[in-house]
Amino acid sequence: MFLRKATVIAASMLMLLVFIKINGDVSSFIATVKNSDATTVLAAPLLTEEDKLELYNTIVQHAESSRVPPVDARIDRVWRAIPGYNGLEVDIEKTYQETLASPRGSGITYRYKEVEPRIGLQQLGAQPIYRGNPDKNMISFMINVAWGNEFLPGILETLERENVKATFFLDGSWLAKNIELAEQIAAKGHELSNHAYSHPDMAALSRSEQYKQISRTETLLKEKLDVKNQWFAPPSGSFNGTTVQVAREMGLYTVLWTIDTIDWKKPSPESIVAKIDRKLEPGALILMHPTASSSEALPGMIAAAKRKGYGIGTVGETLSSARMAPNVEGIGRF
Repeated sequence: MFLRKATVIAASMLMLLVFIKINGDVSSFIATVKNSDATTVLAAPLLTEEDKLELYNTIVQHAESSRVPPVDARIDRVWRAIPGYNGLEVDIEKTYQETLASPRGSGITYRYKEVEPRIGLQQLGAQPIYRGNPDKNMISFMINVAWGNEFLPGILETLERENVKATFFLDGSWLAKNIELAEQIAAKGHELSNHAYSHPDMAALSRSEQYKQISRTETLLKEKLDVKNQWFAPPSGSFNGTTVQVAREMGLYTVLWTIDTIDWKKPSPESIVAKIDRKLEPGALILMHPTASSSEALPGMIAAAKRKGYGIGTVGETLSSARMAPNVEGIGRF
């Protein structure tokens, strides 16, 4: 009995010394033993240099065949600025080191990392944005708020029930009178952004007037709500080159929409849902307001998007180059 215990202890010490020589990390060995069956760890044959080379080459080969290249942001003739989309590739070193620290025969768990595009939105200059990247299977609800407080509770309740986050573009004059309501919207995890100050026709204003409209609301967002904003939605979609340039000088991108509910015309909720269901596409930005029509149609719009397999995020999430599923794992045998 004593001899058997001594043999196990000696084998353990030998395993530890070899592991440290190969990996240079005692904590990794301890973690491996804790997370594995001790008998399996001791019984597993040690990796030879040839084994390790084979393992590394296997990982490299998989990395080369599975790499998804990033997509650069670009300017489209119709849609104007189109955001880029991150690529995805195997983190070779992390995968290799984690596999070395695992018991032999447990397989390779591939670890991935995102690769940002060479050209992002910031390199495109002052350009309006109407949609996200078509390779990103995500859509957003952009809710422009200048009136309609009576319908906001119902909209917020639907969004919370469906676990959906939206972007609320707030008119500054509305915001000045409804700070507490805006705080409630933010507390529920929604994105707050800029919708000018007094719902003007931006294209009809001088440069200085346009600057004032955007800056007054931006000041309210920062000082009253501590919002770090990056989007500006011109009221009624009215803008010109000066609008886009002025917004960009303030660090904001001018955002329009892909699909308009036209809810101000009081269409039936059923017609709104049918329209959204018909026109949905990856990267779509859906414009709505706190109206009776959109409030009643929202559950159906969300259901249509989920049924088609779309992720639903804020405008910031949809227009980001980040991938929808960054923590992808793959299993291989070794």
